Amino acid sequence: MKTVLITGCSSGYGLETALYFHQQGWNVIATMRTPRTGILPVSDRIRVLPLDVTLPESITRVVRDAGPIDVLVNNAGIGVVGAFEATGMPTVREVFDTNTFGTLAMCQAVIPQMRERQAGVIVNVTSSVTLASMPFAAAYTGSKTAVEGFSGSLALELGAFGVRVKLVEPGYGPSTRFTENGTERMQGLIPEAYADIARPIFAAFAQPQAVTCPQDVAEAVWRAAHDVSDQLHFPAGADAIALAGPQ
Repeated sequence: MKTVLITGCSSGYGLETALYFHQQGWNVIATMRTPRTGILPVSDRIRVLPLDVTLPESITRVVRDAGPIDVLVNNAGIGVVGAFEATGMPTVREVFDTNTFGTLAMCQAVIPQMRERQAGVIVNVTSSVTLASMPFAAAYTGSKTAVEGFSGSLALELGAFGVRVKLVEPGYGPSTRFTENGTERMQGLIPEAYADIARPIFAAFAQPQAVTCPQDVAEAVWRAAHDVSDQLHFPAGADAIALAGPQ
């Protein structure tokens, strides 16, 4: 029976992906900064472990406790929306620490066992902001675009060892806790000078034409984890698929 380790499982895409893999009969190691009870079924095929991807000792501990990992899903991430001019560098670094360096650190921790077994898949979850530029997302886009470039190179590096690397690119998910989790981080990031520009953009976000549901992402991660072709990019959700264009 295969094992998947998923980061950022407390809600949204990560939680749904953990549920999906469990339903398919996999062993699931669901990680989150602060483990929550009652959100995953009680099962001998589910383990919930604490993990902060910004802390090396936390990564070392969870990889040691997890045992052999067949698929790593780097889903943990935080968001920030606002004018870049108003976004302090401590906030930018916080976003990169989780979204970019946390992903890289998890990859580096798991690669040795996969390389030695000549098998394994790494699925890095980024965002549709990498598919089309949008305003008031510069720091967040930068953190996710870095992972895209990293993953493309890593896929070529690890292919010789039978290890696959894939990207899943979700669209806008209003049903997730993305905004709620970043409320404090995003306070005051739309200065008065940007108000007129921001107003219609945020109004459009309030009434989106197409969105991404957690199930869309879970299914895309599943497809990516089982894909044996050279396909790297897997947009997830109607809006992301439209942005990506013909595949």
